[in-house]
Amino acid sequence: MAAEEQNPEEHKPEASNAGGEQAPAEQLAPPVNESFKWYIIHAYSGFERKVRESLESRIAAFGLQNKIGRIMIPTEPVTEVRNGKKYTIERVFLPGYVLVEMDLDNDLWHVIKNTPRVTGFLGTGDNPVALSEQEVSSILFRSDVSKDKPTLKIKFDKGEQVRINEGPFANFTGAVDEINEDKQTLKVMVSIFGRSTPVEIEFSKVDKIVE
Repeated sequence: MAAEEQNPEEHKPEASNAGGEQAPAEQLAPPVNESFKWYIIHAYSGFERKVRESLESRIAAFGLQNKIGRIMIPTEPVTEVRNGKKYTIERVFLPGYVLVEMDLDNDLWHVIKNTPRVTGFLGTGDNPVALSEQEVSSILFRSDVSKDKPTLKIKFDKGEQVRINEGPFANFTGAVDEINEDKQTLKVMVSIFGRSTPVEIEFSKVDKIVE
């Protein structure tokens, strides 16, 4: 597979149906068709959005719009720092997985299975396994929780110089002494009244000092 075709992560997430209408990713609404069930389609990692676009096009071409509902890619917001500025992007947190709501039959199975960059369904052999509402909700719930507090994707190194940009120590500079990835905090050694003092502070409240 060609890596250059992978989609950029900046695109927003992403629940849509074959008709092109947006469906809210924040909540799992009841299906518009009682026959619809959720399935997971395996795709090449990094091509999840391409697969969704191809599915929508093929479903429309074969006139199967009434057999398919929402097509979702589980994503989470991640805050990155580039050139001193913060950007929030949407990152796929289940690479290679596309959730599809549909009334699966033999025709639809063949259309999906032959979609470019699709490798198959979640299940054994040729028997796709439908997800329970609880399983789908748990995937969406993770996405919802992470939206409230995006993960800050910054790489800090011990000893590097940073500047505090918020709080009582704003504009103080110091060296990183400890890094806590789980809590997303740093211990920064700053000089206060001529004495080196450790200050614990969140990743988001410091800026790297670019030489």
